Amino acid sequence: MARRRRDDAGRRRTRQHREEPAEPVGGGLARLEPDPDRPRAWTLTVDDAPQSHVDLDDPAYLDFAYQRRLGHVLDLAAPPGRPLRVLHLGGGALTLARYVAVTRPRSTQQAAETDTALTAFVRRALPLDAGWRIRVRSGDARAVLARVPDGWADVVLSDVFHGARTPAHLTSVEFVADGRRVLRPGGVWAANLADGGGLTHLRGQVATAGEVFREVCAVADPAVLRGRRFGNVVLAASDAGLDVAELTRRVAGDPHPGRVEHGAALAAFAAGAKPVTDATAAPSPAPPAGSF
Repeated sequence: MARRRRDDAGRRRTRQHREEPAEPVGGGLARLEPDPDRPRAWTLTVDDAPQSHVDLDDPAYLDFAYQRRLGHVLDLAAPPGRPLRVLHLGGGALTLARYVAVTRPRSTQQAAETDTALTAFVRRALPLDAGWRIRVRSGDARAVLARVPDGWADVVLSDVFHGARTPAHLTSVEFVADGRRVLRPGGVWAANLADGGGLTHLRGQVATAGEVFREVCAVADPAVLRGRRFGNVVLAASDAGLDVAELTRRVAGDPHPGRVEHGAALAAFAAGAKPVTDATAAPSPAPPAGSF
């Protein structure tokens, strides 16, 4: 789930020159909307909910704020240029897999995507470079995760939304613990979450990640962290420690600056929240009407 503001007049002008590919997929109607500012860039929507943005000329360009923040987490997971093993739970347009492929050549990546029709649509309309080591596995994210060997990944990214909500079984301690199992020592777990209002879901997810990992941080627009509007929050966690200072610097310098909460401040934010288990899990909250 993501937001993006556009110049409607510019979008209409562009649409006169670029056809919008569209196709029914498992989650609804998938459509690629042209970016008015970039000649070979597209926003993937499913039933009008923005999912991903891809620039075929520049796969290292991350347009959505939450994807840019996940990009920072990936950048800080290892020294620059070093190949990574990354497991993406949630495929979509494979924006972050493309990002890793061009910023860290020779990386090996797997992506879990339950919507096979969406994967086929994306592969046709937004083809991957033949030299990229990206394998898309069909199936539920948790089922795919269970088949990955212990210690295989440097980074696990969880970014799964069905109908703009994260399914309940992808919010529990058991799920996050299985993610930790497939990480190498010192690897990083990261998740794209969405919440607003009282931030009950986010507080529970902070407690859940903290039950599994030694260090956790949350990154988002300050208005989202204050509960003033619904939006995306990136949660990052590791046993080896996160470079919070550098992450904070990078997030503050983004086109839409964000804030990083960690340590005592994040513990106070989540105070009283209980870790979510398979027995108590619920989907993330639905976005308010008009969010997109």
